[in-house]
Amino acid sequence: MSDNSKIEWTDATWNPVTGCNKVSPGCKHCYALTFAERWRGIPGHHFEQGFDLRLWPERLKLPMGWKTPRRIFVNSMSDLFHERVPLEFIKLVFETMISCPQHQFQVLTKRPEQVLKVCASLAWPENVWMGVSVENEKYAVRSTLLQQVPAKVRFLSVEPLLGPIPSLPLDGIHWVIVGGESGPGARPMLRVWVEDIRRQCRRSAVPFFFKQWGGVRKSETGRTLNGRTFDEMPLVKDARVELRLPFQPQVVEGTARGLPSRKNGHRSRTRRSARIASAI
Repeated sequence: MSDNSKIEWTDATWNPVTGCNKVSPGCKHCYALTFAERWRGIPGHHFEQGFDLRLWPERLKLPMGWKTPRRIFVNSMSDLFHERVPLEFIKLVFETMISCPQHQFQVLTKRPEQVLKVCASLAWPENVWMGVSVENEKYAVRSTLLQQVPAKVRFLSVEPLLGPIPSLPLDGIHWVIVGGESGPGARPMLRVWVEDIRRQCRRSAVPFFFKQWGGVRKSETGRTLNGRTFDEMPLVKDARVELRLPFQPQVVEGTARGLPSRKNGHRSRTRRSARIASAI
């Protein structure tokens, strides 16, 4: 678990589950697997087991220690809806999210079919955002499956974007993140692919967040598109979603249930009085 996350669209990460396995082309250069396997076999390390799936019951209550509102990425080092995560454990994760209405929890999966199998057994509070990864046109069907999930906010992480997606299903979608692959062996992302998705979002009034161009040295390629940053986000209010139009000036204005706004790619950090951190 880490406060002050470097991931551009969140504030903190929480990992009650770690470990996963590859299911589609977007997983080829998985950053989480690379990091975890570095520590395999080291006694006492949080990733002594490498990237093998592991449940961490002792981490279930950790978000309760954060009183100031945050956006929290759930399982940045795994997939909560992995086939081997028991439904009873998923329910415990949801119980924690329900008990922390001050936070917005961002759950991301590549397994929407698993979400559909269990979603009727889960309570979906307004502060749980449910997303799927879509890396190319073939996997755009994940968006269609996500539309059937009763989350108040449904979002797409189009990262790494590996090809054009001329018809991204956006009905019932409240937010789209786009980014290129980064790190050794990063596959290229073409500008025309990004601009096409931005146009689709604009037509559908879906907030568009451009995360990065990526590449082997992502710090050199940056995250501006056509001379500006796109940090648009959905706002949650009274159990409904307010959509910020993608063509409004620069970035999203205002806050989501008291969360700090993002301006020019930077987040307000005035709320940080202490870091509560354990394992990633």
